[in-house]
Amino acid sequence: MDKISVVVCDDSALMRNVITKIVEEIDGFEVIAKAENGVDLLEKLENIRPDVILLDIEMPKMNGLEFLAVCKQRRIRIPVIILSSIAKEGAAVTMKCLELGAADFITKPGGGSVTLKISDVSNEIVEYIAAYGRTQAFINGKHVPDPDYFQHQIKLKEAARFVAQKKGESAAKLVTISQNDISPLSTYIPSKSKEPEVIVPEKEGGPIEIIAIGVSTGGPNALREMFKKLDPNLSQPVLVVQHMPAGFTKEFAESLNAICPLTVTEAQDSEKITNGHIYIAPGSHHLTVERRGVFNYIKITDEPPRNGHRPSCDVLFESVAKVFGNRALGVIMTGMGRDGATQLAQMRKKGAWTLGQDEKSSIVYGMPKVAYELGAVQKQVSLDSLAAEINALAKEHLVH
Repeated sequence: MDKISVVVCDDSALMRNVITKIVEEIDGFEVIAKAENGVDLLEKLENIRPDVILLDIEMPKMNGLEFLAVCKQRRIRIPVIILSSIAKEGAAVTMKCLELGAADFITKPGGGSVTLKISDVSNEIVEYIAAYGRTQAFINGKHVPDPDYFQHQIKLKEAARFVAQKKGESAAKLVTISQNDISPLSTYIPSKSKEPEVIVPEKEGGPIEIIAIGVSTGGPNALREMFKKLDPNLSQPVLVVQHMPAGFTKEFAESLNAICPLTVTEAQDSEKITNGHIYIAPGSHHLTVERRGVFNYIKITDEPPRNGHRPSCDVLFESVAKVFGNRALGVIMTGMGRDGATQLAQMRKKGAWTLGQDEKSSIVYGMPKVAYELGAVQKQVSLDSLAAEINALAKEHLVH
């Protein structure tokens, strides 16, 4: 099999080397170039065709925003993953990067030396390269492993780190995985899809009072594409969990609000849920619903992460299943792992309507795949058609 090729662009030579080390320790990845700013990167792109770019925002000569603007103008179509600051101004610039065509972003660790702490987000770097680089690699005519292959290597590194900590050793000393621990690319066999389980709902689907959406890797741009096509007359409220850190979801909601015919805001604790309004779960907090009398309200909690995430799609779907039963629509979209799948199945058991994004249009067919195999998904839909499907179901099953 081929390798996913990566270019690292950062004005810090130390940061470039640290990120390169993280990337090249993963079997199936290769760094084919390093650049110190946007001008340098554009020059290198004249001679190479990478599958993914890791891009810093703040750089001399040409920063990340300026580079993305040039890419848009020249129609350079290579997935760009932004390495972003978690400061408020960093969040605003990051959303602008998404508007200019960046595929996604990873937040640099805050406090102290960012360079020394970048290993804290090494798993995210690997996941995002696997997700976006794999898609582009296919376009470039390559044959590369599915994300599970790289996820397996992440788990091995975590296990090694855990053992090191138990022994009192520095986890940093155990960053390399022995090639004996993983199957070589030449013998790698992708996992096969399972036949979906059959769920018999307790009730038939009722009128749709609320729409709940769960999404992760690939979500920022998937939601942008879908929200533009939502019916401006959509009556039901929409609650969304997008895996995203604190400090970014307010800016993210505002960027979606600018392109969506409905009002989009970051959800606030105890606010009344109103029709035709989209609520985005605040970063690092769970989003749930509660009924008080005849009205429904947002409830934001700091309960522990579920499936490694906070906000968690499972927490939202579980809450909606409990409060609305068969009078809801659940949607699960692109994302790594299985968050949301189990509780979407619970929604389906209650009789709720459910949709899942299909494999072809998903950046990572992880969450929707597991949900489909659990029997949680009534219908799989491409991203292009997802808004139309939601519009039609919401209109057909409107509360009278």
